[in-house]
Amino acid sequence: MPLVYAGTISFTCAVISNFIWNRFWTYPESRSRTLFSQLGMFFLVNLAGVAIRIPTLHYLEPPVLNFFEGVFHTSHKIAEFYANNLTLAAAVGVVMIWNFFVNRYWTYNDIDKTE
Repeated sequence: MPLVYAGTISFTCAVISNFIWNRFWTYPESRSRTLFSQLGMFFLVNLAGVAIRIPTLHYLEPPVLNFFEGVFHTSHKIAEFYANNLTLAAAVGVVMIWNFFVNRYWTYNDIDKTE
């Protein structure tokens, strides 16, 4: 399967799975919006997360690679391995914080009204 198709399918499955777990496990009292309305909001937040992640990976990886090559004087292959993983960890961290706060205070903000 082409990478773009596989990535799109895996992203969609992950969003649906995460939405179901959030709606029924993490925020079970969040029911003032319809299922599809809340799913749409959740999907938009996650889509924005991807829009944050891709440029972060694109622009952060080259300087991190140069750092590992210059400071640790390793081969390009080893520096690339560390740079890719560190950059991915940074992007995942930023997007995780984004997704949590925006979903908590936008997608699932109705739980504040039930407390």
